[in-house]
Amino acid sequence: QVQLVESGGGLVQAGGSLRLSCAASGRTFSRYAMGWFRQAPGKEREFVATISRTGGWTYYADSVKGRFTISRDNAKNTGYLQMNSLKTEDTAVYYCATDSGGNAFTPRSAPGYEYWGQGTQVTVSS
Repeated sequence: QVQLVESGGGLVQAGGSLRLSCAASGRTFSRYAMGWFRQAPGKEREFVATISRTGGWTYYADSVKGRFTISRDNAKNTGYLQMNSLKTEDTAVYYCATDSGGNAFTPRSAPGYEYWGQGTQVTVSS
C-alpha cells in the first residue's frame, strides 16, 4: 500500500507562485508513476500533470502548460508541483496520486491511478 500526503497549499495572489509537495510512504516510490489532479467546487476532478517513474517523461494539461512544472525526488520519496503565474481559475483542491506500479506507460487520466492523497487547498486571489 502507498500512502500519500500533500502539503504546500495556501492563499496566493494572481501572478504569484506556489510549490506543492507529495510525500509517499515506504522506500519504493520509484516503482510508481505520479500525477497531480485538481477539483474546484461543483466541478469534476481534472488532470493537471504526470511524471514517469524515473522522471524522464512529463505531460501537462493545456491549461497549465508553460506555467506548472512537475518533478520528483525518489531518494526523498517526494513529488512536487511548482506552480507559477497562478490565475484565479487555478483555485482548487490539488491531489497527488500514483498508479499501481505495473504499467508499461505513464497514465494521463484518473482511471490510471490507484493511490490518492487527501488533497491540499490552493486559493488564488485577484
